[in-house]
Parts: sequence; C-alpha cells; structure tokens
Amino acid sequence: MDKLIYRVTTLFIHQLYKRTALVLSLMFCIGITASLWNTYRLSSDLIKSQALQSASHYAESIKEARTLYSSEVVPNAMKVEGISMTHDYRTTEGAIPIPATFLIELGERIRLKNPEMSVRLYSNYPFPSRQAEGGPRDNFEYKAIRHLEKNPDVPFYQFVDFQGRPSFRYAEADIMRPSCISCHNNHPDSPKKDWKVGDLRGVLEITQPLDAVIETTHAGLRDTFLTLVGLSVLGVAGITLVISKLRQTSTELERRVIERTAELAEEKEKSESLLLNILPEQIADRLKEGHHQIAEGFADVTILFADIVGFTLLSEKIPPKDLVILLNKIFSEFDCLSDRYGLEKIKTIGDAYMVASGLPIPRTDHVEAVAEMALDMQEAIANFNLENNCELSIRIGINSGPVIAGVIGTKKFIYDLWGDAVNTASRMESHGIPGAIQVTTSTYNLLQNKYIFQERGVISVKGKGEMKTYLLVGRKIGNRE
Repeated sequence: MDKLIYRVTTLFIHQLYKRTALVLSLMFCIGITASLWNTYRLSSDLIKSQALQSASHYAESIKEARTLYSSEVVPNAMKVEGISMTHDYRTTEGAIPIPATFLIELGERIRLKNPEMSVRLYSNYPFPSRQAEGGPRDNFEYKAIRHLEKNPDVPFYQFVDFQGRPSFRYAEADIMRPSCISCHNNHPDSPKKDWKVGDLRGVLEITQPLDAVIETTHAGLRDTFLTLVGLSVLGVAGITLVISKLRQTSTELERRVIERTAELAEEKEKSESLLLNILPEQIADRLKEGHHQIAEGFADVTILFADIVGFTLLSEKIPPKDLVILLNKIFSEFDCLSDRYGLEKIKTIGDAYMVASGLPIPRTDHVEAVAEMALDMQEAIANFNLENNCELSIRIGINSGPVIAGVIGTKKFIYDLWGDAVNTASRMESHGIPGAIQVTTSTYNLLQNKYIFQERGVISVKGKGEMKTYLLVGRKIGNRE
C-alpha cells in the first residue's frame, strides 16, 4: 500500500512538472480571485469605517454646537430685556430659537450643503409643536431609542436599505445636561417636567446614502480585475519562457543542495563534537535550548587537583615545542583515565589538571572513582618516566563536599566549579607532597574502609588554618575495580 501511494504521488508530481504552465495559470486565476475577494472585503470594511467615522464627527460637531449655544449664547441673551426663547422665533419679535430648534435647523443647513446626508432629532417626548415629526417613525428609530436608553455612551448604527438606497444610519444619545434642566422642566409646553441630568432627552441621527461610494468602489474593482488579468497573462507568458531553462538547472541545483547538505551535516557534527569536548553533554544541550546562565548546586562531589612536579625544571632543558608534546602525552593519558572512570574533566592550567566526580549527573560512588583515577595517575607518570627517561612526579589533592557548578558569561564557555570544597581540594594539592595523594578528613571518612591511608597529621593550610590530612597509599585487597 505504501509503495502504491508513493508511486501515485511521484506520478502526480511528474505530471505537474510537465504541465507547469497550466499549473501556473490555475494558480494565477486562484490568486486573482483571492485578491479580488480580499480587495472587495477590505473596500467594504473601509466604506463602513469611513461612514462610521464621518457620522461620528458630524454628530459630535452638531452636539458641541448645540451645547455651546445652550450654555454660552442662551444665558447671555436671556439677560437682555425683551429677548425671549421659543421654537417659533421667526414669527416672534425679539426671540431666539430654543436649543432643540437650533440643532434641527443646523442639521437642515448641513443637509443643504451636503444633499447626500440627512440629520434628524427625535425623542419619546417631543414638544407639541413637533409632535408630528419629532417622535420615532420607523423600526430603526425605535430600536435606537431602546438601545440608547440602556447604553447612552454606545452609538447605535446599522447598514440598511433606506428609501430604496443602501445607507448608513447612525444614532447618538442626546443627554440632558445641567444647563438645560431648568428650561425643560419649567417650559409651559414641555411634555415632561421631571427631567434629571443624564436622562435621554432625544436621539441625534445622521443618515448617509452609500450607493455612490459603492458604485465607485465597484468600478475600481473592475479596473483592478482587468489590470490583474493583463498582468497575469504577461506573467504566465514570461514564466513559461524560462521554464525550460529552470528545468535544465534543476538537476544541477539538486546536486549542489545534496552536497551542501552533506557538508553542513559534517560541519554540524564537528561543531557538536567540539562543544562536547568543552562542556558536558547535558550542559551543552541546555545551552542550545537557550539557557544563557546555568548554575546548579551538588551536595556530594569529589574534586581532584593534580600538578606535575619537576615540569618547570624540565621546561628549562628542552625546547618549548618538545615540552608541549610531552605535556600533551601526559594529559592525554589523564583524559583516558577520566573517561574510564566517568569523571568530568574541568580544566587544565599550565601543568595543573582538575577533574570532578558526582556532576553534572550525581553518583553514589563519586569518591571511589576519583580515588581510582588518582592511583592510576601515579602509575601513568611512572610509566611515562620510563618511556621518556624523565624524573617527573605528580602531586595530587582530593576533597569531597558540596559545590556550585555551571556556565556563566557569554563568550568562551567553560563548565566550572565554585565553593569552599573546591578551594580546599586545591589547597590539598598545593600543600601536598610530591608523588603523594593528599586527602581531607571528609574524603578519608568516605574511603577508609576500601583504601589504605597513611595519616599525615595536622598541617597548616593557607586560608584554612590547621587541618588534619591523610595520604592515600593504595587499595585494600579485593577493591580493584
């Protein structure tokens, strides 16, 4: 079944290659359709957004004009003797329009300037003079009043057919303001006498027909469609001309990709190998996952410091190149021992060598593993002296205890250890005896049942004071791993 699926898939892909021009034509058609649909959708959204923004601005301007009129103009005008305020101010001498009449006539002026827009003010409580046209007249207006009574701060709008034309109807709440309370509650013709600040006294509606805008948009879409079709034809023709050349180079490109992929894989493997030579595998994996700083505490770790005694004197007798070769032989043998016992090589400084056991993966036999390596290091130095006619010896210090281990910084990563146990292990080496393995009491207590020790006694250790130390001499019978 799997072979059949593979053969069918391969045949299908082969046929696609043979009919590239047809496939490209289909893709262009699909792309044009998707582009036009997306353009149409974006145009519709833009029309709606602009209609909403325009209506909102108009409504805000009209309401602000009415507020300015009612709060600034009317109070000052009413201070003048003989001036009154009424809806029929045109036929009344010395009269000015009430704010509602001012707003209605302002909306009418705007409509005359912009015939495509209408402004209407209506309410559940119209004055008797506006009873015929001042109340809600259709389903939208009833819905607007109900909505704004509950949510006066949220405009109500719909895209509907209005008077046979696609239109945008926008309604905002006209809220009773402090400057209007007295007038409305005391006016003899007011249909409501208990107005309070914040009551919905009316609805300001702005209606914008959208048919002209929609027709202009559709005309633009038609032009866009024709342009895209023309460009697609030219594009398909041009691509068809270069298909043959692409097919010729395809095989060569595939060959190069295979070669480069193999080279990249090889380089990646080299990089991984180099990284694992510097850091423990677990730490390297965490760094690759994005951990920039790694620090962990380990309660039971054994640390070994070793220094080659006589190396400085030897460096004065032989050329530097030969000296490096000898040192590399010694440390390479130490590296083999570290791998054999599963220890973590921390670093080398000059002719000093540092390893640890019990990290980054804790182990119960950490101290035994270090002891075994220390004894084998002595044997390795003895063999080296025989093979190279040298008289080198090694001074080793060991301590067990808690440490902090990790990687810090951003360059030249190194897995390092910190803590008093590390410093004490270093002091065991520097205050040790050439050719001997000096350990602390904590290490001695862990090893005394399996290894042979010689008590060195109490010595003065720099930075630590008086310390009792022991010399690891060898293994007890039956303890060789």
